[in-house]
Amino acid sequence: MKNDNTSPVTVTACPDGPLLVRGDFSLAEAPGRTPERPDRKVVALCRCGKTGIAPLCDGSHKLTGFRAPSPPITP
Repeated sequence: MKNDNTSPVTVTACPDGPLLVRGDFSLAEAPGRTPERPDRKVVALCRCGKTGIAPLCDGSHKLTGFRAPSPPITP
């Protein structure tokens, strides 16, 4: 049964930064772990691998000069 109080999940890749996840979602720290619902509706997930609070972003991408790959150009 669908809960009408849920919001759709969206994931936005910030240029050279984290993935912003918005909506009604849960996170599992690793495969096989029990997913947990965050206290907030938006979280930033690290893409650079240098965060001290994995899987969340702590801004380390700015200090390390992380550059995300560009999306492919479609004709």
